[in-house]
Amino acid sequence: MSNLLIKNVRPMGKATVDVLIKAGFIVKMEANIKPEPGIETIDGLNQLLLPGLVNAHAHVDKNLLGLGWHSYQVPERRISDLVNYERNYRLDNNISAKEQSAKEIEAASLLGVTHIRSHVDIDIDAGLQHFEGVLESKEAYQDCITMQLVAFPQSGMLIRRGTVDLLEEAIKLGAECIGGLDPSVIDRDPVKHLDTIFALADRHGVELDIHLHEPGKLGAFAVELIAERTKALGLQGKVVISHCFCLGQIDEAHLDDLITMLLENQIAIMSLGSANSNFPPIKKLYEAGVLLCTGTDGVRDTWGPYNGIDMLERVKLLGYRSGFYRDEEVEMLLDIATYGGAKVMKDDDYGLEVAKRADLVIVAGDTPTHAVVDQPVRNFVIKSGKIVAQTGSSTTQ
Repeated sequence: MSNLLIKNVRPMGKATVDVLIKAGFIVKMEANIKPEPGIETIDGLNQLLLPGLVNAHAHVDKNLLGLGWHSYQVPERRISDLVNYERNYRLDNNISAKEQSAKEIEAASLLGVTHIRSHVDIDIDAGLQHFEGVLESKEAYQDCITMQLVAFPQSGMLIRRGTVDLLEEAIKLGAECIGGLDPSVIDRDPVKHLDTIFALADRHGVELDIHLHEPGKLGAFAVELIAERTKALGLQGKVVISHCFCLGQIDEAHLDDLITMLLENQIAIMSLGSANSNFPPIKKLYEAGVLLCTGTDGVRDTWGPYNGIDMLERVKLLGYRSGFYRDEEVEMLLDIATYGGAKVMKDDDYGLEVAKRADLVIVAGDTPTHAVVDQPVRNFVIKSGKIVAQTGSSTTQ
């Protein structure tokens, strides 16, 4: 952690101030702070100061960045088809999770991402190979990125005997979260699936982050089961449901009932505005007080070519998909991609204020919405008070 004085920046587009950082934390935010001997000073040129961007839903182990163009040939786009094709492709081509995750983490840092929660595939074919590779990358980039790892049974859990034991081993190796996946459609036994992952979380004191693609009333039923188990085990504030398309596919009365359950059990929702499905009504959930976060999902993997690493681009796409045009609506989404994700990752030191850790991004733009729309070069990326990237290039190598 470093000492640094940033002159002339506008936090979230507000009045121009200077920011003094000592031992990695913000100690002053006010106009005309005098430089101190031995403290590096940079001029923000009256640009925007944003908090570090938070990718709260990534799959850094499975990108194909730098491996040449992958032609997308999966015959059907059912979840099971995509999962099976991906698993076999990665095995057949000996794709290194360590090398690929390092590429994505480094590229994300250059774009102002200071936090990543990544799901990592655990299955009986690859064993813990992917997880161990990402663990190495997490260690290698710890000065640039705060990371959490989710042990994720992408290929199914109950239907592939031995997966539960591997998930437990991943927790012992350092996974902060246990994942789940479509308990009715994939494992065909929602009660046992959820009982199993909740038991693992309860036994090991980790959190849960559950992929839920199941539609309509089927998905809503899973949300109810998740809420029941969260309450029974006292895991309020420790559960995220990712995607949760069903919230955008049920009637208003049913949705209101589920929102009440989410609030009572402090269950967070991750949505990224998926293009091929209705998705949760972001503004309604946000205004109701449901904790929300977003992320990139898989980037340039076998599932598709469109997802990018830039979280400002993700906010723009989520706004486009939501039909949001007002600055305050876009800034709501940016709040979700920053403070929302940090809350999900339980980072109490995150924020643009005195006494918070200096995880910061300086970009050109009149307003935060302007930056979201233009996605300018990140002129400075600062992690714990240390400049880790400048004008798109790493400063840590």
